[in-house]
Amino acid sequence: MRALISVSDKTGIVEFAKDLKRLGFEIISTGGTYKLLKEEGIEALEISEVTKFPEMFDGRVKTLNPMIHGGILHRRDMPLHVKVAKEHGIEGIDLVCVNLYPFKETIAKSDDFDEIIENIDIGGPAMVRSAAKNFADVMIVTDVLDYDGVIDALREKKNTFEFRRALMIKAFEHTAAYDSMIANYMNKRFNDGFGEKQFIVGTKAFDTRYGENPHQKGALYEFDYFFTNNFKTLKGEASFNNMTDIHGAVKIAASFGDAPAVSIIKHANPCGFAIGDNLLDSYVKALKCDPVSAFGGVVAINGRLDKALAEKINEIFIEVIIAANVDEDALAVFESKKRIKIFSQESKYLVLSDDEYDFKHVDGGFVFQNSDRVTEEEVKDAKCLSERKASSQELHDLEIAYKVASLTKSNCVVYVKDSAMVAIGMGMTSRVDAAKAALRKAQDMGIDMNGSVLASEAFFPFRDSIDAAASAGVKAIIEPGGSIRDDEVIAASNEHGIALYFTGVRHFLH
Repeated sequence: MRALISVSDKTGIVEFAKDLKRLGFEIISTGGTYKLLKEEGIEALEISEVTKFPEMFDGRVKTLNPMIHGGILHRRDMPLHVKVAKEHGIEGIDLVCVNLYPFKETIAKSDDFDEIIENIDIGGPAMVRSAAKNFADVMIVTDVLDYDGVIDALREKKNTFEFRRALMIKAFEHTAAYDSMIANYMNKRFNDGFGEKQFIVGTKAFDTRYGENPHQKGALYEFDYFFTNNFKTLKGEASFNNMTDIHGAVKIAASFGDAPAVSIIKHANPCGFAIGDNLLDSYVKALKCDPVSAFGGVVAINGRLDKALAEKINEIFIEVIIAANVDEDALAVFESKKRIKIFSQESKYLVLSDDEYDFKHVDGGFVFQNSDRVTEEEVKDAKCLSERKASSQELHDLEIAYKVASLTKSNCVVYVKDSAMVAIGMGMTSRVDAAKAALRKAQDMGIDMNGSVLASEAFFPFRDSIDAAASAGVKAIIEPGGSIRDDEVIAASNEHGIALYFTGVRHFLH
């Protein structure tokens, strides 16, 4: 039996090679892998001893040879293949262990295009694909986490067709992801990220119980192991809908740095948000906005969930809690609650991914765009268009309202007072309807809106929303501006003594 080993990531490869030798494999290797194996006292054939050709062109050509690919690809169940292999002195290769040149690591540390080009693997993917194609006869190993399982399968006579087929699928996923990464990089470098093809590649983090509904299958796929590294299940099982709600809750709560922010989400929409003196204070203030909608919702905590906060949350039914970290005695508070689900990121504060792009499925395809972000400068550099200027507290509230509005489904308006959201209207077909719906809800909740501020993620097309805000006691407004009736909106703000700020940046969320 022969095994070909050629890896860039050499984690665990020495022990794997030793185990293969114990099982009677002859090892063929290349370059740095061969050197390492020899240093560790593992007998191996250098690739040139098999091909009868030296490595050429600075290592660009070393395994692209019939002695290698013939050894991998010839079918052992076909007498003609076996006969031709024997005629040409081609010996079978029964196991191929390959992982590829570190293209991702190279582009992360270098912008030198010559260096980047040299870290595009050619021989590696060719060997992987050859072995995967002939999986009926050959084991293809591309994942260091599979080494132990492969050795066990060989040792315990479990090297079944189904086992090799699973390795084959993983191998084609490996080369597909690798080529996709290269194509996306080239399009980013030369086509602003929008080439003729767009590849979205994720790694399965876990299956959800089902999709949005019980008749749909569902799973969470991650980029760059974000959830593997930043999502720990402490209680319960995350559903498909839970993950979309958690996304919305964390995006808002984590948008304020190290501030003790708490957001409450229901069906992907915020129904509460506050930044208080501490996280308990923040939660109490956030809940006041809409305690009815908060029932069965998701709470995101930008910091530590302690026992006192847990006991307060436990006073109503909350389905999901996601916190930066969770105390053991806080977790114990919910021990008897079977339906609650608790997750943490095992960090000091909630963290967000740094995804450069965003996409959404539409019937027959998907739309793709640069990720939208609200920068700190948008509020800080917003232009005051009114005679009155906002106070320092109002400016702070405007920042909160603007960020929440920017992360909420359009059409959207957000009212904030004393660092807490007091009303919100979202997902409406009319901006004035969103404003009126928010005010009606606040009135139903008995919330005093006098002294609040208002944010909109897009311009107000008419002055009617300003008039409605004034009647509710709003003192400051922030919006992008850009309407043909901006002058009317400015005039209305001045009539009512409202401070009006334009950011110049729209944040639609559809």
